[in-house]
Amino acid sequence: MSKYASSPRYHLIALAVASSLLGACSVTPTYKVPETPAPSAYKETPSDADKAAAGWTAAAPADTLERGPWWQLFGDPLLNQMTESIEVNNQNVAAAVAAYAQARALVAEQRASLLPSVSLNGSGTRSGGGGDNKTANQYRANIGASWEPDVWGKLRANVSNADASLQASAAELAAARLSAQGELATNYFSLRQTDAEKALLDATVDGYARVLQITQNRFDAGIAAKSDLLQAQTQLASARIDQITLVRQRATLEHAIAVLLGKPAGDFTLAPAEWNITVPDIPTGVPSTLLQRRPDIAAAERRVAAANANIGIARSAYFPSLSLTGSYGYGAASTGGLFNASNNLWSLGLTAAQTLFDAGATRARVSGAEAARDQAIATYRQTVLSAFADVENQLAATRTLAQQQDLRKAASEAADQVEVQMLNRYRAGQVSYSDVVTAQQTALSARRSLVQAQSDRQTTAIALIQSLGGGWHSNNGR
Repeated sequence: MSKYASSPRYHLIALAVASSLLGACSVTPTYKVPETPAPSAYKETPSDADKAAAGWTAAAPADTLERGPWWQLFGDPLLNQMTESIEVNNQNVAAAVAAYAQARALVAEQRASLLPSVSLNGSGTRSGGGGDNKTANQYRANIGASWEPDVWGKLRANVSNADASLQASAAELAAARLSAQGELATNYFSLRQTDAEKALLDATVDGYARVLQITQNRFDAGIAAKSDLLQAQTQLASARIDQITLVRQRATLEHAIAVLLGKPAGDFTLAPAEWNITVPDIPTGVPSTLLQRRPDIAAAERRVAAANANIGIARSAYFPSLSLTGSYGYGAASTGGLFNASNNLWSLGLTAAQTLFDAGATRARVSGAEAARDQAIATYRQTVLSAFADVENQLAATRTLAQQQDLRKAASEAADQVEVQMLNRYRAGQVSYSDVVTAQQTALSARRSLVQAQSDRQTTAIALIQSLGGGWHSNNGR
């Protein structure tokens, strides 16, 4: 055997190499994405006839889809402008961005633990004692290093856990952004619906005021009864109350939009404008697309991966932990000769620690980590099931609301004609004023129901876009 093979330094290097080779002995379970129940198609997708009528097209494959400015599908320039500022000004998104940055820092910290740490130390002491009161100086300067070999994969499991948590944080950031964008679009179109309904009521109030004047003239002439006049006054007052209610609703929506944009409610105003009643044709996609694109599903799956890594961290406690240390430096009684070759100092060390008895604490921690992984798997599967149900709900609403809008439009047009006819017949003395009131109430209700149906179609389109994980873009430019 050579003189090098018998030196402590040789044995320590050999041990380090052996420890590195043992690093492949990871005790973390191999991770596989949990299986989830996925239908082959959505039950509530439009029928072939509906597809032909509405221009419905199947979504492109998932690998050609990307999230984009989906709000531009509604063709409203002001909405486009406000939504693009969500990323900068919305405080919920800002909090999610900060959480993501924190997760990235944690990944960097855990990866640093795989490498040795090196430190530089220096000291100087002066001491004395005894009857002769002699004093002595001692100076030291050395570089030290320590390293924990990842023999059982504990450190790599920590990195895997942090990395999976980082990816989950990224998905949660996307979810926060999508939620804020969807809420902004919903509130904005609700505000525009309120503007449209307010304009409708303004016209109705003007009409009721004219009818009241006609009734007043008829009453003054002794043609109409006092009850007709009272009914006309009641009708007009009720419509004006509805106007005031809409003003309050609009203010509430305006304040909510201000909060989403990160602005004080008192400093933000949206002027009334024409309502762009655009409902985009929505490619419904395939279930696999949903699994790849919904951020809440992605976050839940990454939480499973993080929980799986925690099992490896807990299992590593069954095995001894090793730590290598080493230092090289100089020590002398004076600074002048501190760095002479004769004053050099070095040390190498190996520390091993193994828990012999902990009353089952390690086993309990492993069992707890396994249970936490099972819980994360159940949460992931429930998230997937809820996501599919959410999409089905929005698809069903999309189809039925389109049918309802056509029917409500026809009902509103018919009610308008009845209102005109009843008013003409009242002027001719052919019907009572109660019949006019009934026709006016029915016509107003039908108009407001039509406006509500148009708004519901827009908000349902927004909800479906969110359910599918955001906007889409395909190669053919649709």
